[in-house]
Amino acid sequence: MKQLLAFVLLVTMLCWFMFAPVYKHVIIVRQAVLQKEVDYLLEIGANGRHGYIDQSMIQESRNRMEARGFTPEELVYKIGTTTGMGGTDATSPVWRGAGLSLKLTYPYQRLFVIDRLVGITVPAETDRMGASGMKMSEYVP
Repeated sequence: MKQLLAFVLLVTMLCWFMFAPVYKHVIIVRQAVLQKEVDYLLEIGANGRHGYIDQSMIQESRNRMEARGFTPEELVYKIGTTTGMGGTDATSPVWRGAGLSLKLTYPYQRLFVIDRLVGITVPAETDRMGASGMKMSEYVP
């Protein structure tokens, strides 16, 4: 019985050591892609021609993220400004000097199942990883 228990523990630890680096890289890559998309949307949205991030830009972003393996319906975009304006309306863009902020989140899903098997406390599947940023608007009417 002791040998069986030792074998099960050894196999569990071996699996964890073998696969832990793989899914940790998935988390790192997802985080990097989220941050890159936030930076791109802020660069486009806060430039001198726009001053906003509207629904068409968000839809294009969802399409890009889907091409990278994300589920578009699970992406959550939160847009704000330092002035309290919405920041999503093309008819009232954010003027130069005001900040345009964006937060993009995505659920962890089942990335930590192996850690849970070993007994490590992990985030819930519904918890979200995220990336955020703020850029000063360059829009001048």
